[in-house]
Amino acid sequence: MKTGGSHAESEKTVTESYKKSAAAVSKGRGTKQSRRTSAQNAALFGILTALALVLGYVESLVPVYLGAPGVKLGLANLVTMVGLYCMGTKETALISVVRVLLSGILFGPPSAILFGLAGTALSLTVMALCKRFRLFGMVGVSILGGVAHNIGQFLMAAFVVNTFGVFSYLPVLLTAGCAAGALIGLLGGILVGRVNRLFRTI
Repeated sequence: MKTGGSHAESEKTVTESYKKSAAAVSKGRGTKQSRRTSAQNAALFGILTALALVLGYVESLVPVYLGAPGVKLGLANLVTMVGLYCMGTKETALISVVRVLLSGILFGPPSAILFGLAGTALSLTVMALCKRFRLFGMVGVSILGGVAHNIGQFLMAAFVVNTFGVFSYLPVLLTAGCAAGALIGLLGGILVGRVNRLFRTI
């Protein structure tokens, strides 16, 4: 009886040790996965920030005069799309602010910062809400983002020049914004898919 009891206690001890070891391994894997995810997010943040600056430079090469200086076409919405669907709203907002500030300082007049922040803020808000509530697909979200970007810039322009006459240009820009938004939405969908596949394989 004593031998049987010792054997049972030994089995119980081995089982408990195995469970503790398995838990430790699982915890270690979770920590490693968390660190890997943080590293991926940091890398993606840097890539998107650099891409946003490049697009900001390209925008500075395309002059747009709508009665007030500093109005942009919103090409950087491509970065916003990828950021929203691969990282999140907070990270995308930070990337957008950095892009607007650096682009305004490096590539454009200081007034471009005001127009950029206005367009980006309204665009990102609309896109984030549409994505969160799943109101539209990626192309629809991009189109609404482009339209909101132009509206935000026009509101700032009207405030700066103290006249709503600048809105006479709005129909043309909204049409162009819809076309550009659709194209950016298609490209964004391709990039989001590739980015997700890339980080799953790392």
